[in-house]
Amino acid sequence: MSLLIVHDLSKSFGGVVAARDVAFSLEPAEMLALIGPNGAGKSTLFNMIGGQLRPDRGSVLLDGEAITHASPQERFRQGVGRTFQVAQTFLSMNVAENVQMALISRHDESQALWAPARDRHRAEALSLLDQVGMADAADRPCSTLAYGDVKRVELAIALASQPKLLLMDEPTAGMAPRERAALMDLTASIAASARVGVLFTEHDMDVVFGHATRVLVLLRGEIIAGGTPDEIRRNPRVKQAYLGDDHALARTA
Repeated sequence: MSLLIVHDLSKSFGGVVAARDVAFSLEPAEMLALIGPNGAGKSTLFNMIGGQLRPDRGSVLLDGEAITHASPQERFRQGVGRTFQVAQTFLSMNVAENVQMALISRHDESQALWAPARDRHRAEALSLLDQVGMADAADRPCSTLAYGDVKRVELAIALASQPKLLLMDEPTAGMAPRERAALMDLTASIAASARVGVLFTEHDMDVVFGHATRVLVLLRGEIIAGGTPDEIRRNPRVKQAYLGDDHALARTA
C-alpha cells in the first residue's frame, strides 16, 4: 500500500473551485514535486493534506489510516512533518529550544509545561540539529540566523515528528541558488535513508527537475499531468499551462 493516498479531494471558496477531484499517491522515499502556475491550487491542496483546511469532499490516507479530519497537531503526532514557504520559528528562543518545543508536542507534553522545559528532550534536539548541520548553532537565538540556516532549523523541527511524510511548501523560497541545492540534497538524503515520503511545491524548475523523482502538474485545481521530470519537460500540455513560455523547462533539459 502507498504511504499517502489522496482520493478525489475537492475544495471551493464561494463560487471559485480551488481543487477538483485531485487524486494521487506517494511512496516511501519518493520525492514528489507539485508544480503549477500561480493560482493553480497548490496551497489549497497542501493545506488539505496538512490539515489546515478541511476538504469539501474526498479523503486523505496515511499508511492506510484516514487522516482527512485530523488536526495539524494530530497529523504531526501521526508522522506528518511540514515546512512552510515563510519559515516558522520562535525568534525569541534559541535554535535547540525551537526543536525541543516540537519534541514536546510530539510527546504530547504541552500540558506539562508548568515544569521547567529547558532540558526536556535536549539530547534528541541536538541529534536532529546535527542531522541538518546546525548543531553548532544550538544555543544561538533564531533571530540571529541567516535565512538559509533558519530553513535548516525548520527542517529539524519537521523531523521532530519522526515523519513518515514530509510536506514542504516552497522549501527554497528566499534562498540563494547554492543554498537551495544544499537543502534539497539534504532532504533527498534523509528521504532515502529514513524512507520518508516527501511532497513539495516549488517554483524553481532547477530544484524540481534536479531533485524530484516524479512531478505532478496542477492547473485550475486539477492535475493535468504526472510523470518523471523528463516526461513533464516534454509534455505539450504542461508547456501550454505555463503560457507557452517553456524556457524554464527547457533550460534544465
